[in-house]
Amino acid sequence: MTRVLLLGGTGEARALAKRLHPHIEVISSLAGRVPDPALPIGEVRIGGFGGVDGMRRYLADVGIDAVVDATHPYAATITAHAAEVCAAMGLPHVVLARPAWDPGNAIVVKSDTEAAETVAEKNFSRIFLTTGRSGTRAFRDVDAWFLIRAVTAPDADTLPRRHEVLLSRGPYDYDHEHSVLTGYRIDCLVTKNSGGAMTRPKLDAAAALGVPVVMVDRPALPPDVTAVTTVADAEEWVRSLGRT
Repeated sequence: MTRVLLLGGTGEARALAKRLHPHIEVISSLAGRVPDPALPIGEVRIGGFGGVDGMRRYLADVGIDAVVDATHPYAATITAHAAEVCAAMGLPHVVLARPAWDPGNAIVVKSDTEAAETVAEKNFSRIFLTTGRSGTRAFRDVDAWFLIRAVTAPDADTLPRRHEVLLSRGPYDYDHEHSVLTGYRIDCLVTKNSGGAMTRPKLDAAAALGVPVVMVDRPALPPDVTAVTTVADAEEWVRSLGRT
């Protein structure tokens, strides 16, 4: 039986684990940064690997035959490590990368820091910040009020002086996002280009209300990696390993 390490933490990873189980042996790996995460079916490991060397040892010790990287599009470090290790070990490796959103009229920036600079330069006063708990530090000194939505509360020393934290986990619908933008009198939405349907409605609501969007662009995938865009394609890639 093929033994696959599935780097997960996303809805796509959970869906893929469900499609493969029990005919393919899947070990889902979660980073462990979110308390009480939604768990996939099958075996799960939680925690980091200890860098490139730690991942290499784990893959060898456990006898992994292939790696599917279905992490969040902004989990650049683990994606880079997996690509490097699999190339060095000659292991089949694929990235399940959900399609990015069309940014439309959004102001596209390269980093959280550039997003904070843009918000400050344009004098937005009430910002809906949806870049996750790790993205708040860049906005700490921006003179504005922030509605910060995250699954896990950010560390207190990373927060702007004026803010409200809204702990919540998607999916979200259009009516909900419309009411958030209007109820909190938001004049700028700051987000990452995560792609997918689960959090897309905030962009649709912002467009309908004329709320400007500042969007942090995705990091590029490592060079020469194989990538697919759907769970079905990732499933076919895994199943094809047993036919070669």
